[in-house]
Amino acid sequence: MSYTFRRLLNHLPIALGMRSDKRLRTTRVKHAQFASFLGESGFRSFNVDRYERGLRRRRVAKGLFLWASAFAAAWIVLESARAVMLF
Repeated sequence: MSYTFRRLLNHLPIALGMRSDKRLRTTRVKHAQFASFLGESGFRSFNVDRYERGLRRRRVAKGLFLWASAFAAAWIVLESARAVMLF
């Protein structure tokens, strides 16, 4: 069975003895007791600001790369057209 077909079957809302609405029940908000426990214990997984800065830098670098490659492709097309016009 192909991967895409299996994936489609896993996400269809068919009652096969188990519920397939796992994605509907997920939420970003944690339970209040769990959140208070994390706050009291001083738990910090990682610095979110640093992570978001890294994501922002990657997005900017990707945009710059795409613009530079588009500019380079346009430059090659223009120079090729000029060369063809000369000959």
